[in-house]
Amino acid sequence: MSGELISIQEQPVQTAQPITPMSLIQLALQNNSAIDVIERLAALQKDQNAHDAEMAFNAALNRAQAEMGPVGADLNNPQTKSKYASYQALDRRVRPIYTREGLALSFDTADSPLEEHVRIVCYVSHASGHTRTYRVDMPNDGKGAKGGDVMTKTHAQGAALSYGKRYLLILIFNIAVGEDDNDGNGFGMPEEEFQGHLRAMREAKDVPSLATAYEKAKMAARNDKPTYLAIVKVKDECKAKLRGAQ
Repeated sequence: MSGELISIQEQPVQTAQPITPMSLIQLALQNNSAIDVIERLAALQKDQNAHDAEMAFNAALNRAQAEMGPVGADLNNPQTKSKYASYQALDRRVRPIYTREGLALSFDTADSPLEEHVRIVCYVSHASGHTRTYRVDMPNDGKGAKGGDVMTKTHAQGAALSYGKRYLLILIFNIAVGEDDNDGNGFGMPEEEFQGHLRAMREAKDVPSLATAYEKAKMAARNDKPTYLAIVKVKDECKAKLRGAQ
C-alpha cells in the first residue's frame, strides 16, 4: 500500500441539543404517549416559562433600580411641617427608566382588613409575562396628625389613594427621598416650576417664542437629566405642532 493516498472525509460534529420540556412534549407526541404523560410535561413547560419570565422580571427591576437616583422633596406638609416628594416628581423621575426596561405599573383598590383604611394595590408587569403584586393599607378616615377631622370622606379617600400610590412607587423601586437629595443626579426642580415651563412652551405662538421658553426651561433644569429629557420631549411636540399649523 506504499504510495497509496487515503482520502478521509471530515464528518460534521453533532452538537447535543438541550433537553427541554417542549422537546420532551414533541417526543411524547411522536411516540403517542399517554395523555397524562403529555399533561405532566405541559405543566413542566408552564413552570419553566414562569421561571424564565420571573428571572427576566428580576433582571429588569435590578437594572432599573441601578439607574434610579434619589428624588428630592418638592412639597411641604403643613401639618407635620415636613417636606416630601410628590407622586408627579417621583413618576417623572422613574417612569422613563422602568418603561425602558419593559416594566409597567397599574393601580387598583381592594378591601382592607383594617378599619377605616383602603388597600391600594399595584401590579408591576414585565414584557416577559411576569407580574408582581404590591399593596399598602392607607387610612381614609379624614383625620389629621392630631386626630381631628381635617377633610371630608371623599377628600380623605382621594388623599389615601394619592399617598398610597406614592408610597408604593417608593417601595417598589427602593427610591431614596430627601430634601437634600439633589446632587445633579436626582430630581431638583419643584413640580410647580416644571409645569410652568411646560405651560410656557405649550402656549408659544411661534417657533422663536417656543425657543425662548425652551432655553429658560433648559437652564432651570441644569443637571437634572430626567427633567431635561421631559422638557425636550414637550419642546419637540410643540415645534412639530407649530410647523404643522404653518
